[in-house]
Amino acid sequence: MACDLPHGTILPRGLPAPQEIRWPLVASRDLFELRYGRALVETKRRPGRVPVYGTNGRCGSHDEALFKGPGVVLGRKGQGPLGVEWCDDDYWVIDTAYSLVPLRSDIDLKYAYFLIKLVGLNHLKDGTSNPTLSRDTFGAQAFPLPPLTQQRAIAHILGTLDDKIELNRRMNETLEAIARALFKSWFVDFDPVRAKVEGRDPGLPTPLADLFPDSCEDSERGEIPKGWEVRGLDEIGRFLNGLALQKYPPQNGLSLPVIKISQLRSGNTVGADSAAADLDSDYIVNDGDVLFSWSGSLECVLWTGGRGAFNQHLFKVTSDQFPKWFYYLWIHEHLANFRHIAAGKATTMGHIQRHHLSDAKVVIPDASLLNAMSSSLSSLIQRVIAASIESRTLASIRDTLLPKLISGELQLQNAERLVERAMSAPSLISSDTTD
Repeated sequence: MACDLPHGTILPRGLPAPQEIRWPLVASRDLFELRYGRALVETKRRPGRVPVYGTNGRCGSHDEALFKGPGVVLGRKGQGPLGVEWCDDDYWVIDTAYSLVPLRSDIDLKYAYFLIKLVGLNHLKDGTSNPTLSRDTFGAQAFPLPPLTQQRAIAHILGTLDDKIELNRRMNETLEAIARALFKSWFVDFDPVRAKVEGRDPGLPTPLADLFPDSCEDSERGEIPKGWEVRGLDEIGRFLNGLALQKYPPQNGLSLPVIKISQLRSGNTVGADSAAADLDSDYIVNDGDVLFSWSGSLECVLWTGGRGAFNQHLFKVTSDQFPKWFYYLWIHEHLANFRHIAAGKATTMGHIQRHHLSDAKVVIPDASLLNAMSSSLSSLIQRVIAASIESRTLASIRDTLLPKLISGELQLQNAERLVERAMSAPSLISSDTTD
């Protein structure tokens, strides 16, 4: 197919060689128009539900749309990766991004989204100080174009996986919100205790309500439930700092991905550095571990990006005495203050120090109440972890199917069967997609 393309055409990445692709390759300039966005600084945005997109994805909201949805937004400039985003509804694109508009009626927009996301945009950027995706360079990129019915079928198959991943994301937001609300009510605001002090029904099952005290007492943290204890955050968990992993290069062909702050934010190890695989087990991270970045962008996450080694500037938090939900949610309770402390540092990379962990006080109930609370909060946290791991597996399946479907290597019927199995038991078929 490539021999029929004009000189200067850019062949697609992430796909088999052009001669192995079933579908004709067509230059992007004959398929799409890139329409410029319009500047919309944060101070000019009004409260609303219209998503605002920039070069790296969604960056806010507004009450007015610039483009009708559904749509595809492509990043235009910047040092980092250029985003490729799908939006179901009307949307606004700022002046660092483009809105993608098909020029032909035989193009399915959702197929175009998956196709461009696969091929990528970063290799098309020009310039060094502020690399930019120009219309001309994008127009030279060739894309495979199956018949419209095939495009729609491919988009449906891949969209089914994407929809489940998005459903899991929204479910996790809800589960975390429930866990944090319960935690704040019980451990920060002491709502059940205050209700009992005032002679009100605490609104809990009787066996659980009976475990809460019916009076308060003074402490260094202020008034707390009687019989509860105050400690520093570092007394309820072990905050282990990571290693300077550039000192531990891979050996004998064995390695682990290095988890830095950027991996913490993305939730995966795509593009990560590599380190030795024979590190002490304390410095190896597994799914479900709590990671807390104490400098730069302060974040605390339930890691589900797979096995790796964690770098300096990150804590892995564990405890032999307290359940995971307890120290994870207490870190989040203090996270806003930690960020405020870090923001006040007169350095290029704000951070907190060990004594800030000691200064951050937590309240601990008696063991019987802590165990009873675990039945509710542990299950919420475990559901969040399980859904995130499932989404990672589904994303891996999607990303493996994507080039095979778009190139025509994999038959639609076979892909549909794989997706059906993936939706019911993703962990059982993740390896099948590579066969």
